[in-house]
Amino acid sequence: MISPLFFLVVGFIFLIYGGFNYYIGLRGWQALFSFVPVLIPKVYWTVFWLLALSYLFSRFSQKFLPTVLFEGLNRVGAYWLAFMLYFLLVITALDIIRLLDHLFNFIPVEMKRSLNPALGLTVFILVVAIISYGAWNARHPRINHYDLTIAKQAGALKQLHVVMVSDIHLGTIINNGYLTKLVNSVNELKPDLVLFPGDVFDENIESTNKLQTVDNFRRLNAPYGVFAVLGNHEYIGGNAEEAIKYLGEAGVQVLRDSSQEIAGSFYVIGRDDRSSERVNKVKRQTLDTLMRGVNRSLPIIVMDHQPLQLDEPFEQGVDLQLSGHTHAGQLFPIRLITQRVFEDDWGYLRKGDFQLIVSSGYGTWGPPIRLGNTPEIVDITIKFGK
Repeated sequence: MISPLFFLVVGFIFLIYGGFNYYIGLRGWQALFSFVPVLIPKVYWTVFWLLALSYLFSRFSQKFLPTVLFEGLNRVGAYWLAFMLYFLLVITALDIIRLLDHLFNFIPVEMKRSLNPALGLTVFILVVAIISYGAWNARHPRINHYDLTIAKQAGALKQLHVVMVSDIHLGTIINNGYLTKLVNSVNELKPDLVLFPGDVFDENIESTNKLQTVDNFRRLNAPYGVFAVLGNHEYIGGNAEEAIKYLGEAGVQVLRDSSQEIAGSFYVIGRDDRSSERVNKVKRQTLDTLMRGVNRSLPIIVMDHQPLQLDEPFEQGVDLQLSGHTHAGQLFPIRLITQRVFEDDWGYLRKGDFQLIVSSGYGTWGPPIRLGNTPEIVDITIKFGK
């Protein structure tokens, strides 16, 4: 039975979401259309609320909608989430200026009389330009290279070339075409080892072309193998087992609180995501437990989707941890939050002999937009020995 608290929380979220959108819609009407007598307000508000509610409607009606309609509404709604954020930021800033002007009267009267329609159109063009750039940026990932040294012997292996890709979010919006480009780019780098530290799939695996996805992953070529761990989004949609199945069919080994010794030279340890505790009601294993039986004299690489509680891998003697999850904020200014939540929300961190790389990710969640950061493929060259 669903708790009344759940309905209370959902109702509160809808109220806040609706309030933000009404504020945006009202300011849009006042700035752009209220002076045009031939435009019927009902038409404006009908179109506005169709846009504003399309994402929520698609998510709650997914089981009842034809796939094409669901995916169309989901895509339109995802874009609207980005529009909503930046309209809200710009309009709120302007209203604060208006409030200050009301108190201190620093804007000339003649300017205020002629400013409203022009200002409204400027805001609209500005936000469209911001979103357009963000959409372009999200589709042009970079390859970021790191040169690392691990002061351990790795058998006869002197150097290891690793390619790491996190947060692909394959699903309704990030489709198989993105994956084709990704696999081509990874293969061009000619890695020894390919690692996917979580959120390979989004909540809705059903919206991906499963056979083509499996075939694409199977094209990856790495002598030491292709490994992955689950992220929070595989658990959010209840698709963890399906994700493991599809990846397994494609030759991608999912490490779920398990370790793999490779070529007698180094270890890859995959940690189950923290979300598994909430979904499965079973705590994930501690790193201390996972490392029992591991030869600690060999280099140890850990994949953990969320870069939290970094003292644990540091204390356990992990040499390199690879993480994702943060998207480096994805939409500016959200990174101002992720920088405070995570000790390292993007890039490289070193603590003694422990090294960490957090990727901004390859795909997107929600709006297929990136602002203030860039999607990436992480290319790592590791040299062993002092």
